[in-house]
This record gives sequence, structure tokens and C-alpha cells, in this order.
Amino acid sequence: MNLIDEIQSAIKSKKVVIGHNESINYIKTGAPKAIIVANNLPASIRGELEYNAKVSKSLFEVFDGTSRELGVVCGKPFPVSTIIIK
Repeated sequence: MNLIDEIQSAIKSKKVVIGHNESINYIKTGAPKAIIVANNLPASIRGELEYNAKVSKSLFEVFDGTSRELGVVCGKPFPVSTIIIK
């Protein structure tokens, strides 16, 4: 299963957290299965999420597309920079 299929499957089963701030809050309170970020995410935010992924021992993936493209994959009418799969 490729990354796009995994994202869409998680969206359908409502096992996702969308957005940078919500993602940081979830990482601090729970252990995510995977953290997925758009490739145009600013380096400072990306570094913070990578660090938190290492601490929580979660998979960290970079989506091969912009936040607008990630939003389309998620079925959202707005850009999505970060997704967490629970």
C-alpha cells in the first residue's frame, strides 16, 4: 500500500489529526502511528516534528508534494501541512 492509499484509508476511518498545532498537541498526549508532512513545510516546523517523532518512536514520512496537494489527497478544500495517523 502506498502513502496516498494509507492516508485516504486513515481519513475514511477517522483515525487522523490534521494540522501542525493539533499534531504537536496529539504527539505530547499520545503515541501516533505515523507523522506525515508536506515537502514544502518550513524547516523549523519540520525539525520540531521530526524530533517529536523520534521521541515518540513514530514513523516520520515526507509526502512527495506540496501542502495543497496533500490537502487534495485528504479531501480538504485547503492546504494541509501535517497529518498524524493514530
